[in-house]
Amino acid sequence: MRERILKELMQAMKNQDKERLSVLRMIKGAMQLEEINKKKELDDNEVIAVISKQIKMRKESIIEFEKGHRQELIDEANAEIAILNEYMPEQMSEEDVLKAIDDAFSEVNPQAPSDMGKIMKILSPQLTGKADMSYVSKVVKERISSI
Repeated sequence: MRERILKELMQAMKNQDKERLSVLRMIKGAMQLEEINKKKELDDNEVIAVISKQIKMRKESIIEFEKGHRQELIDEANAEIAILNEYMPEQMSEEDVLKAIDDAFSEVNPQAPSDMGKIMKILSPQLTGKADMSYVSKVVKERISSI
């Protein structure tokens, strides 16, 4: 994954694709920062986590841009998200996500809201990069609060 991003960064430079080049440089910078923090080269799952974090940041920015009625910034963020999504694994369907949540609940058998961490600990490795973790967290929180 890392090599693919670096190769496509070079290709974007050659093609003078400014938008893609900007996004790929941002990914490269975020990956380098994460590598410095972890003191090792990132594996594919860690690269996916970095990209997922970048997508989340842009989605949060879009919410703020909508409040300010800044359509040009919304369009720019959406274009960046589209490019970032090209490097993400195929997203799981909602049914698959709910099934994974069901499996985690049956494995942990939570008794109180304090057991949410145990459930998320099981779900995070399975779903990170493949599903919107804020959605997963919301569903788990709703289910656990009804116990």
